[in-house]
Amino acid sequence: MKDHLDQEVTLEGWVRHHRKSGKIQFIVIRDGSGFCQCVMVKAEVDEALWEEARKLTTESSFRVSGVVQQNPRNQKYELLVKNLEIIHLSEPFPITPKEHGTEFLMDRRHLWFRSKRQWAVLRIRHTLVRAIRDFFDDRGFILTDSPILTPTAAEGSSTLFEVDYFDEKAFLSQSGQLYLEPAAAAFGKVYCFGPTFRAEKSKTRRHLTEFWMVEPEIAFAHLEDIMVLGEEFMKHLVQRVLENCTFELEELERDTSKLEAALEPFIRMTYTEAVEKLKGLGSDINWGEDFGGDDETMLTKEYDQPIIVHRFPKEFKAFYMEPDPEDDRVVLGMDVLAPEGYGEVIGGGERASSIDFLNDQIAKHELDPEPYQWYLDVRRYGSFPHAGFGMGLERAVAWICKLPHVRETIPYPRMLYRLKP
Repeated sequence: MKDHLDQEVTLEGWVRHHRKSGKIQFIVIRDGSGFCQCVMVKAEVDEALWEEARKLTTESSFRVSGVVQQNPRNQKYELLVKNLEIIHLSEPFPITPKEHGTEFLMDRRHLWFRSKRQWAVLRIRHTLVRAIRDFFDDRGFILTDSPILTPTAAEGSSTLFEVDYFDEKAFLSQSGQLYLEPAAAAFGKVYCFGPTFRAEKSKTRRHLTEFWMVEPEIAFAHLEDIMVLGEEFMKHLVQRVLENCTFELEELERDTSKLEAALEPFIRMTYTEAVEKLKGLGSDINWGEDFGGDDETMLTKEYDQPIIVHRFPKEFKAFYMEPDPEDDRVVLGMDVLAPEGYGEVIGGGERASSIDFLNDQIAKHELDPEPYQWYLDVRRYGSFPHAGFGMGLERAVAWICKLPHVRETIPYPRMLYRLKP
């Protein structure tokens, strides 16, 4: 609008709000890119046009022409209406300014994300998707798509969705990582970015059964390399949103100083140090136990910056993690925990490069070795140190937007008891 001040323009969109005040009508139009107030003055249009505009209902689609002007009181740009054409008069819109319950809104998710708040969240999600691709593409990573239908589990069979695949069983992918490791041997630096599925019967605010994950993998990289990359990556995402989503963050009333703090150096601590810290904060966690959501929340509320926790006990980490040569109780893994109580956003580390170790792990975890033989080929033919991580897009969106639940971070959320719309 600012590029067309005092010029006549035409907009097409939907009625966000319509207020009639004596001899003036105020119509807020949304066209997908933003919102604009259209001002119709009765004395400046003919009677037929005035009456036509009065028919407009919330979410009616229409075309409007007028002159762009700047409101002297709030400095916002608006449209002085010269002409208006109704394209479709909407039926009474079910979502109104009054309070609605979560189930009511989720049942109407296809309509709910027309609202300003949901519009802002999903535009920030789009910005993050572009930033993710730009980050890896600009650093020489090769996009290598991993399959969604897989014959094996990546991180344990208890959270797999099983599907019929002709005359055999298949599973919806939990992670693209196993397929990235062979790709790293071909291209050096690779990543995949797509939907993943976890059949966890969880109803927490952090879980979806279908979500998007980006996973980079780097040949000849170690734990330190991947911790540095993870920090650079998250800072890049935050910076991109701060630069490009000012209006959306304002709509969400997001305290941007909290995001700016994430541009400072991240906090680092070992799992052992984190457990001691948590005990001092009142947690009953013991060494060897995985963090619960409450533990992550407790820990992250102590710092303004994200926390990188590394060197976790091998008992609760994936079978393919490289053991720490200085302490065989732990593996060379790391998690990045977002501040403000949001917890794990990134998880990853160094992968085991020894075929003997991996065979022992497969047996220890009581996995069928046959489906993993192709994966073990990476260790048979030119084994090499390598490392990578995975970041769940929706958890990143939840933190950056400061949302109470991940269900608002994806257009059509899939949860334990939600499969539609």
